[in-house]
Amino acid sequence: MRIGILALQGAFTEHKIMLEGLGAECFEIRQLKDLYSGPVNGLVFPGGESTVMDKLLRESGLFSPLRGMLEKGIPVLATCAGLILLAEKKEDGTPPCFGTLPVTVRRNAYGRQLGSFQETAPFEGIGDFPMTFIRAPLIVSAAGQVKVLAVTRRYEMTQGISQEFPAAVLWQNQLAMSFHPELSGDPSVHAYFLNMVQNAASLSEGRPA
Repeated sequence: MRIGILALQGAFTEHKIMLEGLGAECFEIRQLKDLYSGPVNGLVFPGGESTVMDKLLRESGLFSPLRGMLEKGIPVLATCAGLILLAEKKEDGTPPCFGTLPVTVRRNAYGRQLGSFQETAPFEGIGDFPMTFIRAPLIVSAAGQVKVLAVTRRYEMTQGISQEFPAAVLWQNQLAMSFHPELSGDPSVHAYFLNMVQNAASLSEGRPA
């Protein structure tokens, strides 16, 4: 399996280390030519600054071909800022980037970097997983067909209540989460993603010409 990792900005190296440790071949996507350097079985959109990534995607010419790949169903793992790139809507009303994942997100909802935290919670198909949140976006809502794989509890200061919000979601071949699984030391989420990639490849090979 050959996985392309968006490397315009952000925490992409940790994803590469995690995936290569599981036996995947990885390459970094910085320029348009990188997309055509060989087969691409899956994509990773890492954490970082979503506004900077959006700008660089468009300036580099990567936006349109990557969106085309997403629309054709290539498996993608998106974390933190990567989730924002996929989200169909942003709560502040600013235009979406790819807009292929039917969720609404709120940027930097969990506070500044000094307010980062880790919470261990059940992740469907994996078990308990240590979720690290760093200036994380909040998944405010998800369409009915989106599967919620993990939730977190966030204290709502305005309402004085503790409420569950999705922390990891799956829709078609798009796996996205607010937290950073690459910082956990636990490869389970990346193994889950590689299984998605393998299943997608098997289905593709089984299709009639």
